[in-house]
Amino acid sequence: MSFLTTDYSNTTSNSNEPLPAGDYEFIINSVQENATNSGAESVQFDLIVRNDLDAALPETNGKQHNRHLWVNEWKRRKTNQYDLNNFMYFMKAAGIPEGTEINSIEDFFQIMDKKPVRIHIKVTTSEYNGKKRKENRPAPWDWKKTKFPEVQHQFKKPQSSSTSTDTTVGDNELPF
Repeated sequence: MSFLTTDYSNTTSNSNEPLPAGDYEFIINSVQENATNSGAESVQFDLIVRNDLDAALPETNGKQHNRHLWVNEWKRRKTNQYDLNNFMYFMKAAGIPEGTEINSIEDFFQIMDKKPVRIHIKVTTSEYNGKKRKENRPAPWDWKKTKFPEVQHQFKKPQSSSTSTDTTVGDNELPF
C-alpha cells in the first residue's frame, strides 16, 4: 500500500488577497472563542463563500466560492465584555427568531453553526507596525439575512487515510 497518490484536483491558485467588494452569500462554518497571546478575547466566525450560488451570483460567489473569511468580534477593553448588540445583528442575519433565549456562549456558537448569511464586503486599508495592507473587516450591520435560504453548499470532505487504523496484534505476530 502506498503512502499517497498524487491528485492535483484540489490544488488551486489561492491568494491571501481580500475578497473584492460586493454582496456575498456565506455559510457559517464555525463559531468559537479565541484569545491572542496578549490575552485579548474574541468570538471568531469562520465563514465560507457559498459554492451553490455560482449562477445566481456570478460576480461574487461565482468567482470566490469556497474562500474563507474570518470575522472577529472583540471583547471591549474597558468592560471586558462583548457588545451584545452586535450579536443581535449576527443572529438577525442568521434568521434566529426574535425572543430566542441563549443561555451560554456555547449555545450561541451552536445556534449560529452552518447558518447562511449575506454580508456586504468592503475593502479597507489598515496600518500595523508601519505597514499598510488591504483587508475585509465587515461591520456587524453589514450582515443581512440570506436571499437564498435553500442551502446546497457542498463542504470539502477531509481526505481519507489509506492506512489501516487496526492495531490489533495476534500472539503469533509477536517476536517473543
